[in-house]
Amino acid sequence: MIFEEIRTGGCCSYVIACGETCAGVVVDPELSQVDRTLALVGKAGVRVHYVIDTHTHADHFSASRELARRLGVPRVMHRASIAPDVDVRVDDGETLIRMRTLSTPGHTDDSISLVFADRVLTGDTLLRGATGRTDLPTGDPEALYDSLFGKLLQLDETLAVYPGHNYKNAPVTTIGEEKAKNPRLEKRDRAAFVEQMRALNLGMPDHLTEALRTNRTGGKTVAQLLDEAARRIAFMSMDELRERVGAGSGELLVLDIRERDAYDAAHIPGARHVPRGQLELRIDQTLPDPTVRVVTCCEFGKISTLAADTLRTMGYVRAVALDGGMKSWREAGYPVESTVTKA
Repeated sequence: MIFEEIRTGGCCSYVIACGETCAGVVVDPELSQVDRTLALVGKAGVRVHYVIDTHTHADHFSASRELARRLGVPRVMHRASIAPDVDVRVDDGETLIRMRTLSTPGHTDDSISLVFADRVLTGDTLLRGATGRTDLPTGDPEALYDSLFGKLLQLDETLAVYPGHNYKNAPVTTIGEEKAKNPRLEKRDRAAFVEQMRALNLGMPDHLTEALRTNRTGGKTVAQLLDEAARRIAFMSMDELRERVGAGSGELLVLDIRERDAYDAAHIPGARHVPRGQLELRIDQTLPDPTVRVVTCCEFGKISTLAADTLRTMGYVRAVALDGGMKSWREAGYPVESTVTKA
């Protein structure tokens, strides 16, 4: 068997394939690891047949849609998932290339586990020494109890457990070891288990709203928008801009897109001001010449990237973004001017 585990913090993704045919799957890919995943697939010679999400993730951004598109293969999720662009929707007991799917709701209503000959990928249903939480959208401790005690813990006790998270770098365990030693599974009575899960006081994941928005709808993350914009424009370094501003040639226009109070407090000498929220509506009045060379700037260098991309889309083909933001500019001791009237 070809088996690769890809870690992103505490999140685990997997590339699994037959050692003879090289036919395989990618499970729970994470968006920041797309290139790495593709590299591993290529290096191992895996012929990916499916890209699978074990559930709708709430704590990270799924790459299943992007990977499926790049590889030209079907994207797989449980039939209960509301995510768009799912090509194959599976249910309990169905098989994909010698891999059996189990419907294991509880952490989410669309959770599945994937059973292989010697291991089981449990998603966020069963973790090593823990279980998935049930306090996020569509979570249900009653359903989790049934999935654990009625399905996963009934599997062959020698199966190795590979979960969707491994926050503490726990070594590989088996179903038998989890049955014997997992503290969450000590509560074998349904009511006691449900009470235990409802009493957990866990912090909310970072990016919860954004992750659910993108994973449920297929929408783009903020990082994706910034990355796509950055690939379509050029940048100017702070040193380069400082020299050109100091030379005062007038061939370059600096466009500050922060809010008025930030601009008034301190801006690059000679910079014009159009807040990002009004850019499309006011830019023709502010910059009537679309051939002007303009560099956009903001506080941290992110919104200015989107703004420069917007300007190029509107026909300002010489628009670039400052590589950095006003915070870095000020910290570097570069010149600023203020329009705030002193009392």
